[in-house]
Parts: sequence; structure tokens; C-alpha cells
Amino acid sequence: MQTSVAIIGAGPAGLLLGHILHQAGVPFVILERQSREYVLGRIRAGVLEQGSVDIVTELGLDTNLRARGLEHGGIYLQYEGERRHIDFRELVGRTVTVYGQQALVTDMLAEHERLGSTIVFEAEEVAPHGFEGDDPVVVYRHDGAMHELHCEFIVGADGYHGVCRPSIPAAQLHVLERGYPFGWLGILADVPPSTDDLIYALHPDGFAMHSMRSLQVSRLYLQVDPDESIDDWSDARIWEALQTRLGVTGWTLTEGAITEKSITPMRSFVTSTLASGRLFLVGDAGHIVPPTGAKGLNSAIADVALLGRAILEHRAGDDAPLAGYSDQALARQWKVQHFSQWMTEMLHVHREVPDASARAFRYRSQIGQLEYVTESVAARQSLAEQYAGLPF
Repeated sequence: MQTSVAIIGAGPAGLLLGHILHQAGVPFVILERQSREYVLGRIRAGVLEQGSVDIVTELGLDTNLRARGLEHGGIYLQYEGERRHIDFRELVGRTVTVYGQQALVTDMLAEHERLGSTIVFEAEEVAPHGFEGDDPVVVYRHDGAMHELHCEFIVGADGYHGVCRPSIPAAQLHVLERGYPFGWLGILADVPPSTDDLIYALHPDGFAMHSMRSLQVSRLYLQVDPDESIDDWSDARIWEALQTRLGVTGWTLTEGAITEKSITPMRSFVTSTLASGRLFLVGDAGHIVPPTGAKGLNSAIADVALLGRAILEHRAGDDAPLAGYSDQALARQWKVQHFSQWMTEMLHVHREVPDASARAFRYRSQIGQLEYVTESVAARQSLAEQYAGLPF
């Protein structure tokens, strides 16, 4: 087979890049190691920055997003039993939209199928070759037979556990990462949200968050130790902890049937480059952030927007954007990493600090930080600008 761009991975990054290329008339093929049903069933992030919504709209993929997405003009920061609103519209004139990644993938895949895009599911033994030269090729097995996909560029949109990043020579790529002593216990509950905007709460027992997936489904999180077992958290214990950490006078958290629960460790990870010859990395293949700042999916979309433009500029005769893709995407990513780290450290109880006095000092410092953020117009504006999304 021959194409212009071989995209490895049919998650949101790979599917979105396919749509960008399609609108410009650039041939592409998407290879995905999982089944179509598995891809559609993955539950992931759900907050879209303004820029992410804009690019989905520009591509004409926003019909369901506009009908079902929940636009939010801010967030609540809660501490010391008080809840304070950060108004994005007032501060920076921008918003975010709650729309599950699963729904976005469903929309993009349905449009690809309508267009007749070539997406190969259950592609096994995928391996990129020749990307340091002029004839890149992706070898893979499908339906028991080996195939070769020759192309001009290979894009690794295959996530942290994918094959593209490990294919880059070790001498060219270094990994910077950081683990956090926090885990998130996340639940989906069949109950309407008890809040109009997302709530981020610092409580002596630990962080808690109230998000949502729709007007009928709530998404909530609790800080736990990363090595805790979900088996130790009954539904009753989860709701009790949420009631305690999110509770404020005059407000009620409505409980409902929990349909999904899991514990996810938190970490940061960034590669030193997102490009090697004619191979480019996007999204989780090149970087991961803790979820506190809602930046994972949005970072992948930003990468794809930058890389898509660069490929189109290359076809128009300008190679500079493609040569500069990695530096430009990583410069934005490190700003995103800082914001995600800042939100994470400000809002989680640092139980790992062994000395009780030092823990108390750390906690009171976090209260002081939150008071500054909520009382200072400049600090609120900075938070709003970064949460609603940096340009790309």
C-alpha cells in the first residue's frame, strides 16, 4: 500500500489528524492495534479547552458537541469549607466544554466511516521503519497476512505504550518524568450533577473533585494513595468521603448508582523530542500530565493541530514549520506541564511528608496560596487563561 501519511493509533489524536488531512486532500491510512469496539469503549478525559472546541468546529465535527456538550464559564475552588468561583468569561472571555473523549471519538470515527477513510483495526506487530531516510514504511500483520504501508511521513498517535516512541534511536530521545504520591479514585454515577461548574476542593482528608459527563451522569474524584486497592472502597465509603470533602453549608451532593470506579496513579512524562526524521509523535506518545489541570486530551489536540498545519505547509513548499514542530509543541507542553503540576500540588494533601509539623505547614501554605489565587484578579486571570487553554 502507498499513502502520504501513515497514522499509528485511532484515538482522538489520530482520528483528528485524519480529518485535518482529509479536508486538505492529503491521503492517509490509520492503523490501530485494538478492535473498533475497544476504541469506542475507552473512557477517558472530558474537558475541552476553547481552542480544542474551535478546531473541532472548524472541521465540521461539532454537531453532537454543540447539542450535548456542557459549556462552562469557570470553575470553583473550595477550601476551608468555602467555595469561590473563578469566572473565565469575565477574566479572559473564554470557556471550556465538558464533552467526554469517548463521545468525541465516536463522532470522529462515524465521520471517517461516512467518508470511507482507511482505518485498519486489529493491526498486529506494527513496526515503523526507514523514517530516517526518504522511504518510510510501516509493517504490520492483519488477518494473518503481513502488509507494508509505504508513506512520506509516519505519525505516532499510539499512546504511552505504543511502538513509535521506542522505535526512535535511544541516542536521539531522552525521557524526563516525575511521579506523584497521589492517586485519583474516579467514579461515574447515574445521577444529575449537583453543581453548575466543576468543583476542585482541598480538604484535610484529601483532594476531591465534582465533574460531570452529561446532565444525567456525574464524574467525581477522590485523592487516595496510588497503591490503594479499589476493592477497599465500597460505594458507601466513596459517597461518605465525597460528602465530607465536598460539603459546604447550604449545598447538597446528590448520590446515585455508581456504574464505574477505578484508581489511577498520577505522573508527568515528557520526551526530549517529538520528531525523528520522518516520524513524529503526538499526544501521550510524547507526553503525559497529571489530570488535575484537564490537559491530556487538549495537549494531544494541540500537537495534532500544529503537526497538521506543518504537513500542509510542507506540501505547499515550506519545510520550516515541519522542522520546527517538535520545538514548538514541546515549548507549549512545558507550559502545560507547569500548570498541571501547580494545580496538583496546590490541591492535594501531601501525606508523604513524614513530619506532622511539616505536613501542617505545607497544608497551611496551600490555603494561603488558594486565598491569593481567589482574591487576586491577576492570579485568577492567570489560572483562567491557562485552564481555558493556551493558543496553538
